[in-house]
Amino acid sequence: MEFFRTLEEILTTTAPLDKCKRFKQFYAAYTEAKVSFEHTHKALLFEEPSYAGFCQLVSPLVVLKRKKLSSDRGKAVFLHAIAHIEYAAIDLALDAAYRFKDLPRAYYDDWLSVANDEVRHFEMLERLLTEMGSCYGELPVHNALFEASQRTVSLHERMAVVPRYLEANGLDATPLMIEKLRHFKEDEKAQKIISALEIILEEECDHVHKGDRWFKYACDQQNMSYSIYFDIIEKHYPGSFPRKKDLNIEARKKAGFSCTELKRMNTQAACH
Repeated sequence: MEFFRTLEEILTTTAPLDKCKRFKQFYAAYTEAKVSFEHTHKALLFEEPSYAGFCQLVSPLVVLKRKKLSSDRGKAVFLHAIAHIEYAAIDLALDAAYRFKDLPRAYYDDWLSVANDEVRHFEMLERLLTEMGSCYGELPVHNALFEASQRTVSLHERMAVVPRYLEANGLDATPLMIEKLRHFKEDEKAQKIISALEIILEEECDHVHKGDRWFKYACDQQNMSYSIYFDIIEKHYPGSFPRKKDLNIEARKKAGFSCTELKRMNTQAACH
């Protein structure tokens, strides 16, 4: 089993159940050292995401708004949005391992580990959607995460944009989601969603930390200052910093952000 060709097959698999199954088989072979590497393999430039065939793609500006979490339908819409992020994150992690060649083995270990977590997250959320009479693909989704992968073809940009910006934003947003759901103390479904989000939050912090490690590695290889991070984010997401909303300081510090960076992101950040 060759590493890059097998990842290409998994990345181009369109059915979620098949993609997850193929990845698990591949990951088991990888952890048992039954996979070879051919770094001369040329990566494809994907023109559309693997979910394009079964999800209706719409602009993030018109994607279905989340309804009140007090209703089952509202919780299903909310869950579907999170499940889509986790499903897209599977391909993002796999693409990080697939696209960038001749890196230390630890790099590939890290991004396959992240993909393994994202598969587990997606399957967990899909089960909850099924309990609510829904399924992934029932509602329209946006393409923002896939487009981020298309735009970032160098390692330092990919690590800056995907784990260190997009996933790191989740460290700020997820605790707020959990807090909203805590108001429904007698709602069993809301409590199940909270449990899922708590798992995701803890493991996403590790994902951001892995991105931080390889962003700094890529910068070191090219003798670039880590502060180039802000130039990259301004290029792809103009006006992102400084922001008024609170940052999850402790989670971001744990994931590798310095106090200097956090204060540049939010001038009111209480970081010591």
